[in-house]
Amino acid sequence: MSDHFTRVLSRPEFIALMAALMALNALAIDVMLPALPYMGEALGVANENERQFVVSSYMLGMGIAVLAFGPLSDRFGRRGPLLVGMAIYIVAAIAAIFAPTFGILLLLRFIQGMGAASVRVITMSVVRDRYSGREMAEVMSLTFMVFMAIPIIAPGVGQILLLTGPWQTIFIFMGVLAAAFWFWTYRRLPETLALDKRRPLTFSGIATSFKIVFTNRPAISYGLAGTFLFGALFGFISSSQQIYVDIYGLGVYFPVAFAAMAGLMAVSSFTNSRIVRRFGMRRLSHGAMLSFTIVSGIWLALALAGFMPLWLFFPLLAIIMFSFGWASSNMNSLSMEPLGAVAGTASSVFGFIQTVGGALIGSYTGQHFDGTTVPAATGYFTMGILALICILIAEKGKLFGVGEQYAHPKGEPVMEAH
Repeated sequence: MSDHFTRVLSRPEFIALMAALMALNALAIDVMLPALPYMGEALGVANENERQFVVSSYMLGMGIAVLAFGPLSDRFGRRGPLLVGMAIYIVAAIAAIFAPTFGILLLLRFIQGMGAASVRVITMSVVRDRYSGREMAEVMSLTFMVFMAIPIIAPGVGQILLLTGPWQTIFIFMGVLAAAFWFWTYRRLPETLALDKRRPLTFSGIATSFKIVFTNRPAISYGLAGTFLFGALFGFISSSQQIYVDIYGLGVYFPVAFAAMAGLMAVSSFTNSRIVRRFGMRRLSHGAMLSFTIVSGIWLALALAGFMPLWLFFPLLAIIMFSFGWASSNMNSLSMEPLGAVAGTASSVFGFIQTVGGALIGSYTGQHFDGTTVPAATGYFTMGILALICILIAEKGKLFGVGEQYAHPKGEPVMEAH
């Protein structure tokens, strides 16, 4: 990395900026949740479950567009495509204020998600440009920690905005905040992809990049494991307002409960950043996935038996969310680690798989909400099993190892050390 980059953007500011950019995605999802009933009522949506499409349409738009932003960022660098994508996000957010129908609102959310795809892909690519190995995992964890501050406060912010104005106020807030982050990025983030590292934007060049990603067994397996994890999370998020309000009657305290869960994920990411260099990405993520799956199975069994009071539901979900924080940040790093030479395309592929796959899985789970926590518990447990299978494929049937040796983009061999 150039001296200019190091001088202009310090490590703390780099982490803060990456976290802020990633937070735009969390904001666009979580700040919406308290407003879903008001949007549905204002735009004539009779079916309560259909309100969830405000979340899933955004996710689908983002998931589809990431396929374009990866190769674009590998060809033209990170800055240009990132700034263009953020501009699309801002325009769509402001336009949503004037949406006359629910269908138009969903279309604008889809377009907003397409713009957000630039953030989803390029932030991970920029982190991979600058760091590798356990240091990358540490930075990714710190980024996720700050990123998780948004889900902690977003539903509360949404609730406050609804007290001061109509549901359109939320879109004004999103647009203004994204504009501020755009200006920060424009002024402070230099290009991180050197000219000699850029890949041609031709069919053969793109095909070669995609082949490199899809034929790397550990990378693609961890990418799929992340898909199942995010599918479980999106399934819960989609129906969280109904679970907390309709089942447990928390009412206006729903944002508090939601913030507590997000806070645990932030604490999890922070603790991961402190210990990942000592224990390694694999040991931490594998242990977290076992915890995630076992506790989800306990939740499902109790929910099927009809015994799931709030005092029991909350600690079980807390363990699952803490485990999610360890598993997701490390598995993201493990999927990107072998693919530094095609970081943009790799981030694009995993972004597409995880976002579209996660949105479809989450939407399917959310649409099965039946007044109990059984659908959400089923989603967590099933996705945990599938993620563990992917990990076993990545590691050739072994858990808690240190991984295989593979080539670093610059040529020297790399292996996760003991």
